[in-house]
Amino acid sequence: MRLTTRLFLGTLGVVGVLAIWIILVVDIRLRESTLDESRHELERQAWLVAALWTADSNAELVARKAAMALGHRVTLLRHDGRAVGDSELALTELVGGGDFSQLPEVAQALRDSVGWDIGQVPSGPELRVAVQAPQGVVRLTSDAADIDAAFDSVRRGVAGAALVATALAALVAWLFARTLVRPVAELGDVARGLAAGDLTRRPSLTARGEVGDLADALHRLAEQLTGRLEALKAEEALLGALSEALSEGVVAVDRRAQVIRINATGRRLLRVHDKVPFAIDQLPRDRALRDALAAALRGEGTDTAEVIIRGHTLMLAARPLPDGGAVLALYDLTQIRKLETVRRDFVANVSHELRTPLTIVGGFAETLAEEELPTEQRRLFAAKILVNARRMQRIVDDLLDLSRIESGGWVPLPESLDMGQFAGEAITAAGQAASEKGVLLTAEVAPDATSVHADPTALRQILGNLVHNAVRYTAPGGKVHIFTESRADGVLVGVRDTGSGIAAEHLPRIFERFYRADPARSRDEGGTGLGLAIVRHLVEAHGGRIQADSTPGRGTTITALFPRPTQGTTAPATDGSPAR
Repeated sequence: MRLTTRLFLGTLGVVGVLAIWIILVVDIRLRESTLDESRHELERQAWLVAALWTADSNAELVARKAAMALGHRVTLLRHDGRAVGDSELALTELVGGGDFSQLPEVAQALRDSVGWDIGQVPSGPELRVAVQAPQGVVRLTSDAADIDAAFDSVRRGVAGAALVATALAALVAWLFARTLVRPVAELGDVARGLAAGDLTRRPSLTARGEVGDLADALHRLAEQLTGRLEALKAEEALLGALSEALSEGVVAVDRRAQVIRINATGRRLLRVHDKVPFAIDQLPRDRALRDALAAALRGEGTDTAEVIIRGHTLMLAARPLPDGGAVLALYDLTQIRKLETVRRDFVANVSHELRTPLTIVGGFAETLAEEELPTEQRRLFAAKILVNARRMQRIVDDLLDLSRIESGGWVPLPESLDMGQFAGEAITAAGQAASEKGVLLTAEVAPDATSVHADPTALRQILGNLVHNAVRYTAPGGKVHIFTESRADGVLVGVRDTGSGIAAEHLPRIFERFYRADPARSRDEGGTGLGLAIVRHLVEAHGGRIQADSTPGRGTTITALFPRPTQGTTAPATDGSPAR
């Protein structure tokens, strides 16, 4: 029920109750007052008749004269209550032989001098008053219908006035309720709008009194709420931006074990895609992670622990929140551990690669120190020392080139190059080695891929390394083919051989430093294990990509994609070339 209706009905109810109460009070008091006045009037008249009734007078004659003068029935009684005169009936016509001693008013008058009663007769109610006189009892009877009629008239007037007053009060109550409820309803709408998130709502009411004060208070509340919500949104946005910018994964859990916040890094590391909030059961079922979260939810902090979750090496730590819940921090150690492994492998590989030629050089040098060694053997040992020294020199040179490229010390200066020319240079450079092994070198430049946008020194070294590798691992009678191909995103430069091929499990790692699919054969062929790593870095420095495809026993194809030049490309500065 609306407030207007409640106020109207409440006011109308109060006014109605008051009107009924007034009518009842007036009814009772007016009836009593009217009855008392009529009784006292009859009493005075009865005393007047008593004064006129003497011992010598005729009682019947006195009763009739008095009734004619007063307009009431007059009955004169002896002290024993028997009638001696009546204004309306003869003594013989009176009921009970004219004995009135048992009537209430007569009995009271005989006892207390004055008595009265209201009786009911067929003609209607009547008022009876009796007083004790020297000659007996004077009894007057008046018709009470006139009293009731007057009383009913007054009652109807009071009731009509009450109805008019009630109607006027109802109208005033309705207008007052409408006047009071309209601003209250407006303030309620504004409050509901604010509660629903519409912070633009403001009360338009300007009035004095309590309602105006309430409107002002609501206006100030809306302003403060808007300011605080904007501050909270800004803080939330800042917190979210900071959380998303972290390289560590952050997972916040409330006291009900629901994940309420997780940043992008945390989703990536844990491979979680559910929309927050979600239960912690959706997180990976790693024992260390679950134990850390359970301890933090109990209010206990945990030490950092290193775990492997879904292929990632993570350092995790869980801390309880002050109001319940927990926060889980994840730091990805995968790259660090991989780099540590690479570093260890690199140190071991370098040590191994250098140990063999150093051992050979040291052994032959000790032998050369003997004076009786024949000249032919001295010449042979010196040649071995020279070969291994040059091999160590190549390893050191390749390491320096690789280090310079990886550190950014070398930047390519790309320009449009003629692929036919560079393919010919690569074939010429590897011609002697190919001839010695009986390997056929060929080149085919596609008509739509005759030029490549690349650094000339880098392209020369890329082709040289790929061709020498192909010749090195191709059996006599085999073929090494240089080719180009036009692609939508650049020009593809490739070298294809018919050599022994590379097993599928080795293909992903052949561009790593010192990685060899067949280490013993590589060293026998004189390779350093760094050529393909240098090629990969040179190609990637141009913004391109390199790929190897091979089938064991059928050969290997290595392709390098060089992007096409963009408009406005300028050559950066460089401090040198990776090649010697």
